[in-house]
Formats: sequence, structure tokens, C-alpha cells
Amino acid sequence: MGRELAGKVAVVTGGASGIGRATAELFVQEGAAVVIADVDADRGEEVAASLGPAAAFKPTDVADPGQVQDLVDFTVERLGGLHVLFNNAGIPSSMTRFLHDDLTDFTRVMNVNLLGVMVGSQRAARHMAAISGGSIINNSSIAGINAGAGVITYRASKAAVIHVSRSIATDLAQYGIRVNCVAPAHILTSITDYDLSPVMRFTQPLPRQGLPEDVANAVLYLASDRSAQVTGVVLPVDGGTTAGPPTSQLKAIRAAAAEDGAH
Repeated sequence: MGRELAGKVAVVTGGASGIGRATAELFVQEGAAVVIADVDADRGEEVAASLGPAAAFKPTDVADPGQVQDLVDFTVERLGGLHVLFNNAGIPSSMTRFLHDDLTDFTRVMNVNLLGVMVGSQRAARHMAAISGGSIINNSSIAGINAGAGVITYRASKAAVIHVSRSIATDLAQYGIRVNCVAPAHILTSITDYDLSPVMRFTQPLPRQGLPEDVANAVLYLASDRSAQVTGVVLPVDGGTTAGPPTSQLKAIRAAAAEDGAH
């Protein structure tokens, strides 16, 4: 590996598992000092210990602005700065179809998925502005790009993350702070604890299972100086899902249309 982030200090929220863990591991490999923030203290401590002296753990519920400020203060005091923030922490919403969804999880999902991103970006940016720059990467989802049935609150939260990120990017650009989004799809994590094969077959052109490491590589690009002229973008990591359906589906549609025309 290279040293893309040598001398940088990064925070990864939701860093105890899945995409967050893969990103924290890659950041350390690339020379960064990393603070892992998560509500899962046992797993967070384990991940930090596995990464050695370049990593530290700070228990954090991103839905609590006070805890987010404590996280930023801890990072600056412990590691001497803050150059990169990956707002990755997120939770799913009810899978219930809209007519039957009681929306009782709305506030919690929005507080974690959206407010956490907004507060994290604000508190990190206040420090970054004082040091003339930094990179903030927010984790959205293709559920925030493509409409669909079910998980309506989750979709709403992730769509809002995209719009907020682009708005923040324009607001913070004068300070040399870049703000971008990744939008993963069909990545094997604890949230996607179901069989992804049928979903991939019908919606994803690339016949390859996405892994947390794939998202981590995209985040690394946005965190590093390789993306120095990139801000306000949304980068899908989705095997082409947002580009269009796989050719197998197009063939099936054409075949069905031809059969209908024959009758």
C-alpha cells in the first residue's frame, strides 16, 4: 500500500464494523491516525486495538451533538488535529410498506442518519477551517438516489444526506474544506443481512458482490489529495445499479414485449 494519508488524522463514525471498519483499517494502512467512533464499545475497542497505536476508540452516539463535540475535542487533543471525517454511522428503518408503517422509528433514524452527519460535519469543519482545509465524506446510499417501495424513512434520510452534503460543500469551499458523498449499494454488511443475490441479478449490471473494502477505496480517494479538485459530488459504489438495469433484464423485457406482440 502507499501512504496516501501520511500525517493526517481521521475520524470514522460507525467504525466498529462493516464499511466503517474497512475504512478505518485502510486509513491506517495509508498512514493516517484514526479515531473510531461507535456505540458498540466492545467491538470498537477491539478494532482499535487490532490497528495498534495509530488508532483510538471513542464511544459516540452521533445523534447526540454533545457526544459529537466530545469526539472532535478528543481527536484534536489526543492526536493533534483533524483532517478527514467519514460520517459513516447509520441505521436502517422499518422494512414495512408505507401504508402499514407506524413511523415510530422516524426520529431515531433521522437523528442518526441525517442530524449525525450535519452535526459531525459542522463540528469537524470548525476545526478544519482554522487549519485551512480538510475533507468530509458522508455515507449516503443508492436508496437516496433511486426511489422505491419500502424503507421510506431510510430512503428519506439518505436522500437528505446527499442534498445536505452538496449544500455544505458550497458553504465550506471558501475554507478549503471539501465535502463529498459515497452512495453504496448491495454491499455485504450487518445492515444487508439478507440474500443479495436476487437483488443483484435484477438490478446490478456488474455481476460481482460488493464488499466494504470497495466502499473504503472510494472513501480513501475522496479523503486524499488525489481528489483535491473534487467537492460536492455523489459517488455511487453500486456495480452500475444507478446507471441502469443489467442486460439480462433488458433481454427479458424485450422477449416479453415480443411475445405480447405475437398475440
